[in-house]
Amino acid sequence: MADYFETEEVVKGYDGTLVRRIIGYIKPYRLLCVVMIIALALSTLGELAIPIKMQRLIDDAILARYLLLRQPGDTSLSAGTQKSLALLNNTKGSITVGTNRFIPQDRTITAAAEVELHSAGILDGDQWYVFTVEQGGSARDPALAVMDAHPGLFLRGADTEAVLTAAVKTADLYALPAGEIRAIRDRDFSRILSVVTEMFIILILVFVCTFFQTWTSSLIGQRAMKEMRLDLFKKTASQSTAFISRHPVGRIVTRLTGDVETLNEFFTTVMVAFLKDLSVMVGVLVTLFLLSPKLALVVILILPLVAWITAVSRVKARDAFRQQRQASSRVNSYLSERISGIQVVQLFRGGKKSSREFAKRNAELLHANLGEMYVFATFRPLVEFLSTLTVSAVIVVGAAMVFNLSLSLGVLIAFINLVAMFYAPVMDISEKYTLLQSAMAGGERVFKLLDTDEHIPDTGSVSVEGLTSPHFPIRGDIAFENVSFSYTKEPTGSREPVLKDLSFTVKKGEMIAIVGYTGAGKTTITNVLARLWDIDSGRITLDGIPITDIPLGELRRSVLPVLQDVFLFSGAVADNITLGLPLTTAQVEDAARAVHAHEFISRLSDGYQTKLSEGAANISSGQRQLISFARVIAHNPAVVILDEATSSVDTETEHLIQLGLQRVLVNRTSIVIAHRLSTIRHANRILVLSGGRLVEQGTHQELIAQNGLYAGLYRLQYEGE
Repeated sequence: MADYFETEEVVKGYDGTLVRRIIGYIKPYRLLCVVMIIALALSTLGELAIPIKMQRLIDDAILARYLLLRQPGDTSLSAGTQKSLALLNNTKGSITVGTNRFIPQDRTITAAAEVELHSAGILDGDQWYVFTVEQGGSARDPALAVMDAHPGLFLRGADTEAVLTAAVKTADLYALPAGEIRAIRDRDFSRILSVVTEMFIILILVFVCTFFQTWTSSLIGQRAMKEMRLDLFKKTASQSTAFISRHPVGRIVTRLTGDVETLNEFFTTVMVAFLKDLSVMVGVLVTLFLLSPKLALVVILILPLVAWITAVSRVKARDAFRQQRQASSRVNSYLSERISGIQVVQLFRGGKKSSREFAKRNAELLHANLGEMYVFATFRPLVEFLSTLTVSAVIVVGAAMVFNLSLSLGVLIAFINLVAMFYAPVMDISEKYTLLQSAMAGGERVFKLLDTDEHIPDTGSVSVEGLTSPHFPIRGDIAFENVSFSYTKEPTGSREPVLKDLSFTVKKGEMIAIVGYTGAGKTTITNVLARLWDIDSGRITLDGIPITDIPLGELRRSVLPVLQDVFLFSGAVADNITLGLPLTTAQVEDAARAVHAHEFISRLSDGYQTKLSEGAANISSGQRQLISFARVIAHNPAVVILDEATSSVDTETEHLIQLGLQRVLVNRTSIVIAHRLSTIRHANRILVLSGGRLVEQGTHQELIAQNGLYAGLYRLQYEGE
């Protein structure tokens, strides 16, 4: 049970090879990937567009500040100032009112040029509000009445224009009564509603794009992981019994479930989030430089410190995560072992000792969890501190630029929002590093299992399709020729043999019994005959054909064992008999009647459709054994192997089985491995194994007369009875 919990290394950094193999499962869904990337890009652009829209709303509709740029007279200007003036005259968004030119406030020039233009009277130091008024409508615009009432405050364009352009100093504008201010700024209210509507539409589009991005990424991840689980199952199902015996079932199940789900989380959470966060961070930096290169440098200067703190926290998080997983593994392993053996603990009064040992492991886990918590408890406040520091620096520098009329308030507010937008992915990327480590470790374990190839090679080329095949009917002659086999195969080449130079033959229709002490190699004969394991040396033939030359599927259809440990699947009784064969109900019932299983199956609540629970715990061990007999008979093999198959059956049921088997095994080769020597007296021949070698063979009477190992076994069992 302790093997179920991972005690191996579970922390691994980024591995490009593993990522490429994971992406390999995503390639069949390229179209969905394109949809996901487009949706991600559109949602990112939408999120970046909101601060820009807000900046335009503040600068162009709420504040609407302009600077007056007069035409220069005879004043001589320096070359640099003349260049700055030319740039200002060509400024995008500038408005001409009569002979005066108004430029948006956020246009930046050098400090020296600004001072020289102010001194020459070319650049006015006051802020202006520029607006337009329609003159040709049926109803006179209220703004015209305000302008007529205060002619000295307004600069006006030509009255002959259908749309009159006018300007007023902001100080003079806001000295007017509130009603007149609303008349002048009426169009700005309409623009505010228009921009807010655009922002609302953008938010809806961001929501839709985020939905499609999340949906497509989850769909791709689930489909890719479905294929990965299928590949893992096929690989595991095709592996040899040697592989299964070395790998605990719990660990293999963890590969197919927990580790695959970790990879799914890597794709849907880590990879997609990383792409989104990276795109947002790059987009924010580009947007900052487009809005104000000077103010963007303030943000850039703090980024090296952010990168250093992120790198340090990543290393600390890796170490803390490693300690937490190892401590958690030790606690889980200890709990599993002690709970499984709780009766032993109670009987031998080990409760206090177990409590002390568990308290020690529990304290280690607490310390590891606190260590992981300290990392995140330190990193997040540090990033928030740097975020606040960056915003403060932006406010200080940006405010100075606003006071110098070289930056608009809208741009400053947009900067503050964008800086906050930049630091959110920084925290997200660092905190997802733990998931990245877990995914890399899980991926390594998954692909290690996929790369393991220990299957029994299907080298068969001779088709023997079964007992009733008209082309090559199997007779059932079996021969073991100097067969040696060992389960343990050390890398150094040393082996612990179970079968040693074993040779014997079984003729068609014969019933051969194999007996011997525990560990003599009786069950091993079953394993190698059905090629659950491959022998080390020698040869096994079926009807003179080496079993390695027979396709595995046909060999295992022809040779079917009834094992000592019966395994039935959860599901209907009939399904456990057919195991996928297209048998009719009558055929299933005939197979059950042959072994006298029909009687008890008919008494079940739903008969042959009764659902068996996990491990068939809702029926007795004897009934499970009878169903396993019916299963073999239904599959109609040429060779039947009974590996101590009646060990869990009472005497009366065993008698019924023997009657059924006598009829069923006619003209079939059968090998019976049994501890109850009374059940094999009628065998054609009895093989006695000891230490993997054949030491005696003959009929029951012949072996008793020899007074050898078999006779000793028989006397021990008879006297015990």
